[in-house]
Amino acid sequence: MTVPPTSSPAARLLRYAYRTPLLAWHVLVDLPVILILMSPPFGGLRIAGDPLKHRVVRWWQRCLMRVFGFRMRCIGTPLPGPVMFVANHVSWIDIVALHAYRMMGFVAKREIASWPLVGWLATMGETIYHQRGSQESLGGVLHEMLARLHDGRAVGVFPEGRTRGGDEVGPFHARIFLAAVEANVPVQPVALRYGAQGSAQTIVAFGPKESFAANFLRLLGEPSRDADIVFLEPILPGDAEGRRRLADTARSRIVEAMEQG
Repeated sequence: MTVPPTSSPAARLLRYAYRTPLLAWHVLVDLPVILILMSPPFGGLRIAGDPLKHRVVRWWQRCLMRVFGFRMRCIGTPLPGPVMFVANHVSWIDIVALHAYRMMGFVAKREIASWPLVGWLATMGETIYHQRGSQESLGGVLHEMLARLHDGRAVGVFPEGRTRGGDEVGPFHARIFLAAVEANVPVQPVALRYGAQGSAQTIVAFGPKESFAANFLRLLGEPSRDADIVFLEPILPGDAEGRRRLADTARSRIVEAMEQG
């Protein structure tokens, strides 16, 4: 995979100069309006069958991606109704990219809740928090996922369990697919590709020992590039027997989409 060349310090400073005010406006002006529209009585209003609060979340997240210089392209169609969306995990911005096209409650590590701004937004976005290494926590997560799917809502998971260096799609943990099996709902794999033909995966990913704040600031100064959100062929109930088969099938479709670029 070819990594795009890094830009000059002068070009990076220029991007900070015009993106920082845009980010400030999006947080200090747009966000309060979004929160009002998400609250009663506005949030429950429906436009073409879609809750207003879901529409405004998608709009806000798309705008945030543009602030960071991502030219977004949606390939395929996200399924409506109760669905488990599964995607490869590159960085914190994966949640923003997916929320830009479909409202779903993500399963994410509990530490995200304490991250400045992003943690609060994640909570507002109906995130299901999981304490890594805790079987009790995982049981609670599966119970909450199942409840939401039975309620007709969508959930999103990163079955790798953690971000990586961006140069590979790791093995998928099968247990997280149990909720889809028990709820008898489709699983839709989603491939997240950053840069032309996925060439910027390693740039978007967290660097060695890079904190969220450091990654956030670094991405804010990066050159503009493509971001493909590829909704792949769903795996319907009965197409794959058992959670292990579901996990393997979902991963193989994502890996194939990443290789095709």
